[in-house]
Amino acid sequence: MPLPLLWLGVAAASAIAVKGLADDRKAQQRQRLQYRSAKTLSDLKAHEPKIASYPTELLITEQGVQPCVGAIVCCGIGGVLEHTGIWIGDNTIVEVDGNGLVKAVSAQRFTKHRSGEKIFIACDSLAQPLASEKAAELAIAQIYQVRDYHLFDNNCHQFVWQCFHVDSQTITTFKALSNNIAHLFDRVVYWDNCDY
Repeated sequence: MPLPLLWLGVAAASAIAVKGLADDRKAQQRQRLQYRSAKTLSDLKAHEPKIASYPTELLITEQGVQPCVGAIVCCGIGGVLEHTGIWIGDNTIVEVDGNGLVKAVSAQRFTKHRSGEKIFIACDSLAQPLASEKAAELAIAQIYQVRDYHLFDNNCHQFVWQCFHVDSQTITTFKALSNNIAHLFDRVVYWDNCDY
């Protein structure tokens, strides 16, 4: 008898935690609307992070954003990792696959065989994509090339960052990519739902 009560308690605690996270996300979206211009890094208080919202399938932002050429996009993998690429227009994303092949794929293919069904796009506080046409051109120029891929040392995040900042330092994580994007554009980063 105690085991079902324990399960019930865990379920109730989980529901309360999810509701709290959802409320936080809604408050964050309301606060975002207070700025007339894009929120820069100098607008942040000492304790505020450069990444205002991370991509999550559980708490989808109400903000839907149309991608533009050179925008940074991502989807989830296994609920633990993120996969990134560069939007090049015509419903197409340039990505690096697990074998190191740089290829152009449709938005539907970008999420296929991955746990994430949604694509997210890096934006500023005004829901404007953080994008560079030059980065898109560099990504396109690398299609069909094979990189020395390594999950931790030379992955999709490194590919995306090198399209934005050639001859850059090595990055290995989604958080490092997001922080670098924040500094490059001098904007607080919001990962919004991509309307493609």
